[in-house]
Amino acid sequence: MALTLDGMIGDSSVLAEVFRVLAKVAPTNSTVLVTGESGTGKELLVRALHQNSVRRNNAFIPINCGAIPRELLESELFGHEKGAFTHAIRSRPGRFELADGGAIFLDEIGEMELSLQVKILRALQEKEIERVGGTSIKKIDVRVVAATNLDLEEEVSAGRFREDLFYRLNVIPMHLPPLRDRGADILLLANHFLYGQCTTKDRAQLTLSENAREMLLTYSWPGNVRELENFMERLSILCDGNEILPEDLPEKIFRDIGEKPLTKEVEVQPMRPAGFSWPTLKDMADKTLHLKDFLEAIEGRLIEEALERAGGVKNKAAELVGIKRTTLIEKLKKRNLL
Repeated sequence: MALTLDGMIGDSSVLAEVFRVLAKVAPTNSTVLVTGESGTGKELLVRALHQNSVRRNNAFIPINCGAIPRELLESELFGHEKGAFTHAIRSRPGRFELADGGAIFLDEIGEMELSLQVKILRALQEKEIERVGGTSIKKIDVRVVAATNLDLEEEVSAGRFREDLFYRLNVIPMHLPPLRDRGADILLLANHFLYGQCTTKDRAQLTLSENAREMLLTYSWPGNVRELENFMERLSILCDGNEILPEDLPEKIFRDIGEKPLTKEVEVQPMRPAGFSWPTLKDMADKTLHLKDFLEAIEGRLIEEALERAGGVKNKAAELVGIKRTTLIEKLKKRNLL
């Protein structure tokens, strides 16, 4: 059966490995621990797990363990009985009960306090819960999937996470790679988000220039897919033309890749040699250089002048000397100018 992967886009080898594991794990009832940096799409992966499971027609109940105050989290998870605490004016089922027969998603599980981790462990081991203020045990049939952007093994070593709970959750580990490790997926996602934003805003479709694409591929994407989506939304609003140029990109990208930000008002005039004369054998002899070294020196001077005229912006400098940016980078590395 083909996987349902709503919202998960990419054909990089690292993502293909995630999909391979997903296809094997989804039909089972095994507990899964999804790890990855913030913004990598962990919830999308968890929802894909549920959509491809035998429980797909039953409840999928998410809860962010880091977003709910600790004094309320236990009641949210396990429910409470009337009068269990102030304002408990009626009995209320928790997320585990609501997920009975389906799946519960414990997002940011690493933020959970140790006292609650004990109760999660019991729910996993014994498949039973007890409401806050309750006296009876309720049996549950719930698939548990957890996610975190923390290194839980480090949290265990630091005493902030229970070792026994970690091993209970880590039956099937799944790791979502950061966007910077997904290569051309960056451009696939960028075009996907651009298309959606332009369609929603009823504006002409935007395309990415070659230089802009190269910069997006070079950027480290600390905010991952979420950051890319936000950037594309911003561009769909602020870009004046129908092609996204480097000068349209946020200054943050220029800083990250070691370039100076461009402004649309700045135009670099092409070099216009004045009083030009070809180098002679005397010139080469005066420099006491052989032909290869003499040509290397001339090339180096031209590259330095192009960089100076372009204000250090490598894209513009490469245009001035008529070579690709990647070729310019190679020549700068060779000369130890990076």
